[in-house]
Amino acid sequence: MSVLNQKTINDSLNFRGVGLHSGNKVSMTLHPAPPNHGIIFKRTDIKKNNLIYPSVHNVSSASYCTKLTNEYGISVSTVEHLMAALCGLGIDNLLIDLNSEELPIMDGSAKNFVENINEVGFKVSDQPIRIIKINKKITYKDGEKFITFEPNKISLEIDFEIKYKQSSILNQKNNKNIYMDDLTDMYNSRTFCLFEDVEKLKKMGLAQGGSLDNAIVLKDNEILNSEKLRNSKEFVNHKILDCLGDIYLVGYRMVGKITSSQGGHNVTNQGLRDLLSNNENFSVIELKEKNIPHSFLVKNPLKSTA
Repeated sequence: MSVLNQKTINDSLNFRGVGLHSGNKVSMTLHPAPPNHGIIFKRTDIKKNNLIYPSVHNVSSASYCTKLTNEYGISVSTVEHLMAALCGLGIDNLLIDLNSEELPIMDGSAKNFVENINEVGFKVSDQPIRIIKINKKITYKDGEKFITFEPNKISLEIDFEIKYKQSSILNQKNNKNIYMDDLTDMYNSRTFCLFEDVEKLKKMGLAQGGSLDNAIVLKDNEILNSEKLRNSKEFVNHKILDCLGDIYLVGYRMVGKITSSQGGHNVTNQGLRDLLSNNENFSVIELKEKNIPHSFLVKNPLKSTA
């Protein structure tokens, strides 16, 4: 078994829940897939042209969630929490059946995905993984918001900052080394919103499935949920989770340093588009013994029967 080889899950996994924005009940099943298959979504409620490939360029909307749309107009949305779990766990190949447009929000974090995937275990192939390595510093700005991608020889580091005028407890900053740190706090961190924004979102046709069971709601500096913070930096850790999920849409795990302030799905996606717009900005490398990043050897979270 090698951390450098492509992997999938040992057996199929089913998740049932509600779409955060649509409010629709949804069933989602993760199926093992062979090497070089990649991660593919399949809308089982639609009979043809129903495959959607995660890609930076297939993002059709990045407002309040990440939505992917194929060339036939078929979509899946709110993919970011699952994609972050798959990236952090090092899963390369998966077929994801979905009987609705939106993924189940579960408890608003990636906790359920990670725990169930770890329980079923992993199947490691004999095919090497590929990584995307950042070669040049690229910055995308949108007013005060920005994201920067720059080289890092050994790992993927995400440094994130959030600032909110309405609530001082939302002003947080944290840094995660994705391949070397314990990511439990990041996986367990829930999505959040301000109480005054709830009605506005619902009038926009969003957050129809939102509740205190799947999102932290703040009124001034008070958390309205009976379950308070799961970790002291839960708000910014959730932003790092979202960022990681959006980054994995490049199709490979990444080696680089990412810094973002007040960013979100749209800022990350636009930054990735800028990064990928010039082949000089990045390299795609098939990992072999002579070019193994140190961090891939330091952390080996795999549980496999292969």
